[in-house]
Amino acid sequence: MTASFGAGVERPSHTRTQHALRLLVLLDRAGEDAAAGDPPVAVKAVRSELRLQAMDFWMRNPDYLADEIISQVEDGRLSESYLQIARGLLEDPEPDLHYYPMPRWFYGAYEAIDDAMALLETYGLATFRRSGEPGTKSHRNQLFLTAAGADAVAELADDAVLGWYARQARLVALVAGDTVGSKLKERQYEQATYAGTELGLDIAPIAEHVQKRLESIEASASMEQEVGDEFSG
Repeated sequence: MTASFGAGVERPSHTRTQHALRLLVLLDRAGEDAAAGDPPVAVKAVRSELRLQAMDFWMRNPDYLADEIISQVEDGRLSESYLQIARGLLEDPEPDLHYYPMPRWFYGAYEAIDDAMALLETYGLATFRRSGEPGTKSHRNQLFLTAAGADAVAELADDAVLGWYARQARLVALVAGDTVGSKLKERQYEQATYAGTELGLDIAPIAEHVQKRLESIEASASMEQEVGDEFSG
């Protein structure tokens, strides 16, 4: 099974282990501290699978993450220095190597996490809790990181190859903040390509659009700098 990227480029679909690694680092980097009533083994928690799915989308689609960073720079939530990080997400080979599209369903980008979470649970790295009735508004999945999982992420972060996951998850956590999953999905739906994808089809990349957007912002900033230099000279 393959996933396509760009003009006819094909690559293998991600493995269950890769999926599990992304979820593990997101639980660590974007999880809140465990609270009373959580599983005794838990040290951090993501209280909504919807939030985890939204963050996993940014992990897997560096062009959409770059687009979100640019929006937050424009809104003043991030400093202009983050434009260089956005450029890196578009041009550096490493993020592109981790590009794996997600299909769009009724609530946006979604891929079942059961197999990946089962793998983490098998090794004692994470666990999850279901509540409510499936298919109803009361249905909720909460995901928990264990102390062993936190130790594994700390070790992974120092690895020359796997350290990418921890770095990318920290960036995703930064743009996600403490926003609930439904609001993160709303932000992702603001991108026309995402919103316009037919149900069941993979959400297409937007790298070319984001590249043009970044170049426009940088050109405007350069022009403002030139004008400023002229008046101060």
